[in-house]
Amino acid sequence: QVQLVESGGGLVQPGGSLRLSCAASGSIFSITVMSWYRQAPGKERELVAAFNSGGSTNYADSVKGRFTIFRDNAKNTVYLQMNSLKPEDTAVYYCKVVTLTAGYWGQGTQVTVSS
Repeated sequence: QVQLVESGGGLVQPGGSLRLSCAASGSIFSITVMSWYRQAPGKERELVAAFNSGGSTNYADSVKGRFTIFRDNAKNTVYLQMNSLKPEDTAVYYCKVVTLTAGYWGQGTQVTVSS
């Protein structure tokens, strides 16, 4: 089992920045992928960024150059640095980790980009 605790969402003006955090505990030794998804009202959940065990990352085209996923192995935490935020980035953001046997979701954190 893996437990995830997210933090860092909030209200920000267009062009602003936020950093999301997702702290993992439990069977963290078996984690293979750590990623961030988001779901806007009326839309399907979509992958935003992912960090796999090999160290490579991938991003949705809509966030390339603006968002960065990175991790602190000592803290078992994955982060999503979001810069140059746009109103269309407004969504509930979810952390997801995948282990050798299952996937786990965080509780979600709301990000609202509005003036």
